[in-house]
Amino acid sequence: MTKPNTTSRYRQVQIATASRGRLILMLYQGAITSLKKAVDLLEKKDYMGKGECIIKAQDIIMELNMALDMSAGEIARSLRGLYVYMYRRLIEANLRKDAAPIHETIRIMSNLYEAWEQVVTEKDDGGMGKLRPSRISIVR
Repeated sequence: MTKPNTTSRYRQVQIATASRGRLILMLYQGAITSLKKAVDLLEKKDYMGKGECIIKAQDIIMELNMALDMSAGEIARSLRGLYVYMYRRLIEANLRKDAAPIHETIRIMSNLYEAWEQVVTEKDDGGMGKLRPSRISIVR
């Protein structure tokens, strides 16, 4: 088995066996990683690569948004608002070739990651009983 194939299989097992909370953390981390790469590619004037990384982060944000159960109350509404805001800011970043909205989105995602990480470590089930993970996928 080749190294990329081994890594891919490991990632698939990791995702398949993760709790809902861990899946959310993986998604946040995937978006943050893509956005950091987008900033790097923007600085190198690789606009095509930058765009691909931003689109990947937007896909993750949309999956997070669609996984929300709006009957969960104010937290779900607040998260939805943040996800829509970040998605729009990334559209601006992509069109204007501007790193500022990307950095802003990284900060927001990092704060969300830290908050979810606390919840996941405090609760056995990750505290995600009100989220639907059925559509979540970070493997491309």
